[in-house]
Amino acid sequence: MEEKKCSSDKHKEIKAINYCPECKIYMCNKCDNYHSELFLNHHQVKLDKDINFIFTGFCKEKNHLEKLEYFCKTHNKLVCVSCIAKIKKNGKGEHHDCEIYLNKDIKEEKKNKLKNNIKYIRTFIKDIRKL
Repeated sequence: MEEKKCSSDKHKEIKAINYCPECKIYMCNKCDNYHSELFLNHHQVKLDKDINFIFTGFCKEKNHLEKLEYFCKTHNKLVCVSCIAKIKKNGKGEHHDCEIYLNKDIKEEKKNKLKNNIKYIRTFIKDIRKL
Protein backbone atom coordinates (compact mmCIF):
# COMPACT_ATOMS: atom_id res chain seq x y z
CA MET A 1 0.00 0.00 0.00
CA GLU A 2 1.20 3.46 -0.87
CA GLU A 3 2.04 5.49 2.24
CA LYS A 4 -0.17 8.57 2.54
CA LYS A 5 1.03 11.81 4.09
CA CYS A 6 -0.93 14.22 6.25
CA SER A 7 -2.98 16.80 4.32
CA SER A 8 -2.01 19.60 6.70
CA ASP A 9 0.66 21.94 5.34
CA LYS A 10 2.30 21.95 8.78
CA HIS A 11 2.52 18.14 8.85
CA LYS A 12 2.84 17.27 5.15
CA GLU A 13 5.90 15.07 5.76
CA ILE A 14 4.25 13.02 8.53
CA LYS A 15 2.62 9.67 7.75
CA ALA A 16 -1.19 9.77 7.79
CA ILE A 17 -2.98 7.34 10.09
CA ASN A 18 -6.60 8.17 9.15
CA TYR A 19 -8.63 9.43 6.23
CA CYS A 20 -11.89 11.41 6.51
CA PRO A 21 -14.09 10.98 3.42
CA GLU A 22 -16.39 13.83 4.52
CA CYS A 23 -13.50 16.32 4.69
CA LYS A 24 -11.47 14.54 2.00
CA ILE A 25 -8.27 14.77 4.07
CA TYR A 26 -5.56 12.49 5.37
CA MET A 27 -4.54 13.02 9.00
CA CYS A 28 -1.49 12.35 11.10
CA ASN A 29 -1.94 11.47 14.78
CA LYS A 30 -1.99 15.10 15.92
CA CYS A 31 -4.50 16.24 13.28
CA ASP A 32 -6.64 13.18 13.95
CA ASN A 33 -6.94 14.14 17.61
CA TYR A 34 -8.23 17.62 16.75
CA HIS A 35 -10.49 16.33 13.99
CA SER A 36 -12.06 13.71 16.27
CA GLU A 37 -12.92 16.39 18.83
CA LEU A 38 -14.34 18.82 16.27
CA PHE A 39 -16.28 16.42 14.05
CA LEU A 40 -17.81 13.70 16.19
CA ASN A 41 -20.08 12.35 13.43
CA HIS A 42 -17.46 11.96 10.71
CA HIS A 43 -16.61 8.45 9.61
CA GLN A 44 -12.86 7.93 9.53
CA VAL A 45 -10.96 5.18 7.75
CA LYS A 46 -7.91 3.79 9.53
CA LEU A 47 -5.00 3.51 7.15
CA ASP A 48 -3.42 0.49 8.78
CA LYS A 49 -5.16 -1.57 6.07
CA ASP A 50 -5.22 -1.18 2.33
CA ILE A 51 -7.98 1.39 1.86
CA ASN A 52 -8.66 0.17 -1.67
CA PHE A 53 -10.37 -2.88 -0.17
CA ILE A 54 -12.43 -1.04 2.44
CA PHE A 55 -15.96 -0.10 1.45
CA THR A 56 -16.49 3.39 2.78
CA GLY A 57 -19.53 4.34 0.76
CA PHE A 58 -17.46 6.86 -1.18
CA CYS A 59 -16.44 6.77 -4.82
CA LYS A 60 -12.93 5.51 -5.55
CA GLU A 61 -12.64 7.32 -8.91
CA LYS A 62 -9.75 9.75 -9.00
CA ASN A 63 -10.76 13.19 -7.68
CA HIS A 64 -14.36 12.14 -6.95
CA LEU A 65 -14.43 11.03 -3.28
CA GLU A 66 -18.19 11.63 -3.10
CA LYS A 67 -20.90 9.41 -1.64
CA LEU A 68 -22.03 6.50 -3.79
CA GLU A 69 -25.69 7.52 -3.90
CA TYR A 70 -26.60 6.07 -7.31
CA PHE A 71 -26.57 2.70 -9.03
CA CYS A 72 -25.76 2.09 -12.69
CA LYS A 73 -28.01 -0.84 -13.55
CA THR A 74 -26.42 -1.27 -16.95
CA HIS A 75 -22.98 -1.96 -15.44
CA ASN A 76 -24.20 -3.24 -12.07
CA LYS A 77 -22.13 -0.82 -10.02
CA LEU A 78 -22.46 2.01 -7.55
CA VAL A 79 -21.66 5.52 -8.81
CA CYS A 80 -21.44 9.03 -7.37
CA VAL A 81 -22.88 12.28 -8.72
CA SER A 82 -19.56 13.07 -10.46
CA CYS A 83 -19.69 9.73 -12.23
CA ILE A 84 -23.19 10.54 -13.45
CA ALA A 85 -22.14 14.00 -14.60
CA LYS A 86 -19.28 12.38 -16.50
CA ILE A 87 -21.60 9.70 -17.84
CA LYS A 88 -24.43 11.98 -18.93
CA LYS A 89 -22.40 14.94 -20.20
CA ASN A 90 -23.75 15.92 -23.61
CA GLY A 91 -25.12 12.42 -24.11
CA LYS A 92 -21.62 11.16 -24.88
CA GLY A 93 -19.16 8.91 -23.18
CA GLU A 94 -18.91 5.25 -22.38
CA HIS A 95 -22.09 5.22 -20.27
CA HIS A 96 -24.41 7.59 -22.13
CA ASP A 97 -27.17 4.96 -22.38
CA CYS A 98 -26.91 3.73 -18.78
CA GLU A 99 -29.89 3.21 -16.52
CA ILE A 100 -29.13 5.21 -13.36
CA TYR A 101 -31.18 4.81 -10.17
CA LEU A 102 -31.02 6.08 -6.61
CA ASN A 103 -29.61 3.39 -4.31
CA LYS A 104 -32.76 3.37 -2.19
CA ASP A 105 -34.86 2.64 -5.29
CA ILE A 106 -32.78 -0.38 -6.32
CA LYS A 107 -32.16 -1.78 -2.82
CA GLU A 108 -35.23 -4.07 -2.65
CA GLU A 109 -34.62 -5.47 -6.11
CA LYS A 110 -31.01 -6.37 -5.21
CA LYS A 111 -32.08 -7.80 -1.85
CA ASN A 112 -34.65 -10.06 -3.52
CA LYS A 113 -32.16 -11.20 -6.14
CA LEU A 114 -29.68 -12.10 -3.41
CA LYS A 115 -32.34 -14.10 -1.54
CA ASN A 116 -33.19 -15.98 -4.75
CA ASN A 117 -29.51 -16.73 -5.36
CA ILE A 118 -29.15 -18.09 -1.82
CA LYS A 119 -32.20 -20.36 -2.34
CA TYR A 120 -30.73 -21.59 -5.63
CA ILE A 121 -27.37 -22.37 -4.01
CA ARG A 122 -29.04 -24.24 -1.12
CA THR A 123 -31.08 -26.32 -3.57
CA PHE A 124 -27.98 -27.00 -5.64
CA ILE A 125 -26.06 -28.15 -2.54
CA LYS A 126 -28.92 -30.50 -1.55
CA ASP A 127 -28.96 -31.97 -5.06
CA ILE A 128 -25.20 -32.54 -5.01
CA ARG A 129 -25.40 -34.27 -1.62
CA LYS A 130 -27.97 -36.70 -3.05
CA LEU A 131 -25.48 -37.90 -5.69
